[in-house]
Amino acid sequence: MEALAADPAALGPIYDRYSGLVYGLSLSALGNQDEAQDLTQEIFLTLCRESRYDPARGGLAGFLATMTRTRAIDRLRSRGRKVRLLRDLHRTAPPPALPFTPLERISMEQCRERVRAALAELPENQRRVLEMAYYRGLSQSEIASDLQASLGTVKSWARRGLLRLKDTLGDLLE
Repeated sequence: MEALAADPAALGPIYDRYSGLVYGLSLSALGNQDEAQDLTQEIFLTLCRESRYDPARGGLAGFLATMTRTRAIDRLRSRGRKVRLLRDLHRTAPPPALPFTPLERISMEQCRERVRAALAELPENQRRVLEMAYYRGLSQSEIASDLQASLGTVKSWARRGLLRLKDTLGDLLE
């Protein structure tokens, strides 16, 4: 694996040979094509950057399969924690006090208008990604597919847009 550290182009033949195995295991464990693709990429980037593979302990296929299984389990556990947290939060959240007072309605409407105006000032790609994520509930992988853009590009647009909104609307967060 020292060859990968010295020459990242050496990853190509390894990826060609083992990507099907890693992707298949990822898809089987996660049940989602986008997540499986993300995990496959993560596995090979990790192999290239910080490999702990020791040929004396077994073949590369076994090492990759073990790493894929471990990372997939980590993702499933994380997914489960998020669901439990949301469920607990929903159960313990106090019911909303309705109807709103006139002052609360005015305040909410002012906040809505400021958010709409701040969104309108964002570049088209950033605004569109944020609207798809927050108004339509799409994941970044789904957005990338809809916009025919790479996942990394969509993540960059979302991050830049959120940072600009934070700068513009920061006083609402206080």
